[in-house]
Amino acid sequence: MQPHQLNPLIEPQFDAVNDYIINHLGSNVPLVEKIGHYIVEGGGKRLRPLLVLLAANACGYKGEQHISLAAVIEFIHTATLLHDDVVDNSDMRRGKDTANAKWGNAPSVLVGDFLYSRSFQVMVDIGDMAIMQVISNATNVIAEGEVLQLLNCKNPDTTEEAYMQVIIGKTAMLFEAATEVGAILAGATPEQRTALQLYGRHLGIAFQLIDDVMDYLSSAEEMGKNVGDDLAEGKPTLPLIQAMKQADGEGRQLIRQAIRKGGLEDLDPIMQIVTDTGAIEYTQNAAQAQADQAIAALSALPDSSFKATLEQLAHIAVKRSA
Repeated sequence: MQPHQLNPLIEPQFDAVNDYIINHLGSNVPLVEKIGHYIVEGGGKRLRPLLVLLAANACGYKGEQHISLAAVIEFIHTATLLHDDVVDNSDMRRGKDTANAKWGNAPSVLVGDFLYSRSFQVMVDIGDMAIMQVISNATNVIAEGEVLQLLNCKNPDTTEEAYMQVIIGKTAMLFEAATEVGAILAGATPEQRTALQLYGRHLGIAFQLIDDVMDYLSSAEEMGKNVGDDLAEGKPTLPLIQAMKQADGEGRQLIRQAIRKGGLEDLDPIMQIVTDTGAIEYTQNAAQAQADQAIAALSALPDSSFKATLEQLAHIAVKRSA
């Protein structure tokens, strides 16, 4: 079951978001439209736009602008994917070739820029300054998170705190923005807005932590990307950071060397070290703690099926295998 199918009341709104996205990818430049459609229609759970819909509904919203606002969030997310794949030299996402693998780096970056600018065009139509402020700040923080990740790349001395700073910016920020703007659009109370902001942040952290775990547990078919991609790129994610803390001297040195040089030559022994040191369970427990905080934040909202679905999503985020 896909996340949007958890709540029958949200399904028609979710379908409307998909239609809106497709209808607003038009461009006078055919390649822009082709790449935009390729990446947007390339699968994915559309979790971030779903969060906009659920947050707005949980706060009693009765209008229709949450549809276009959810599309804004998806446009921004898609733009970050296009840029990420270029930076990471990725050739597979969601089980198929990345846009940069098909068309090259320059078109991918520029179409990402197009999607950013299209999202701001839609926001201007919505016309809410508080929403524009949240989303413009989020895009800035996401960019900073990507640069921080680049600085940490191939650095085996990256701390858990530095790693968390990266994923808060790179991943959790857009989750947080999605739920907060849904609340703003609905005219939520300050307490409800803060609650949904915190919910989104903690959910996003949990989601990324499990993503990092799956890089060492899942198959390429399950993940839709290559196994060991993080190690190949020299990314010191939490499973590796914790494994280095717990491993013996030889194991620690093997991981440090692998992070420094990147590549997959030592993937099998490193996966074994990550498993044997309990680094997987450590990261899973950290994700569960974040999901628990996300659910606790929802106590400020009135009971509804939409609040219940938000709670379900937090549970699903830490139990998924793909």
